Amino acid sequence: MTLKDRYSAILDYFRNNVPIAESELHFSSDFELLVSVILSAQCTDKRVNLVTPALFKKYPDIKALSKASAEDIYPFLKSVSSPNNKAKNLAALARKVVEDFDGKIPSDVDNLMKLPGAGRKTANVVASILYNEPVIAVDTHVFRVSRRLGLSRGSTPRAVELDLEKHIPLDISPIAHHWLLLHGRYTCTAQRPKCEICHLAVWCKDFTSRTEQ
Repeated sequence: MTLKDRYSAILDYFRNNVPIAESELHFSSDFELLVSVILSAQCTDKRVNLVTPALFKKYPDIKALSKASAEDIYPFLKSVSSPNNKAKNLAALARKVVEDFDGKIPSDVDNLMKLPGAGRKTANVVASILYNEPVIAVDTHVFRVSRRLGLSRGSTPRAVELDLEKHIPLDISPIAHHWLLLHGRYTCTAQRPKCEICHLAVWCKDFTSRTEQ
């Protein structure tokens, strides 16, 4: 199977069987999405969704958060990973958005990456969801699934990102990120992938290589 055929078959499956794929983070504004994505680093969406209601009630927008210190924010984050660093980043991020971007969440990846705590993955997720930018965020799930399926041989998230962006049509890049992420979260799991129920197994390079041995 050629790489082009592999991409075509897998993307066609998702198009036909998973027409709706969205972030599982709960948010109702640009501000809430940005904060939630930053909190989700090395932390489950389920955990983030448990802590953000109280945080957003106290700080309903970027301006309110910009007036808070890391010490003010920390109590809301105690149950997420790296709460101290995330509290510091959120406080600094909010001030930077207010001071440098007139209180508006930047729309391009480069400016998003200037925000404290926002790396490339966060920037791509926000740009993709909020502004429908044709970028693909590569988190641990997308990285794992892309390599197992044979969509990329990249050894770094950036390398995998470039491969995916090269082969996935721009118009479906935003949803393709969620297709791969959710597949990794619920089917192609890290420790015990559910190959026996996976509809992509027939095109999966890792699965076929193991079954042919």
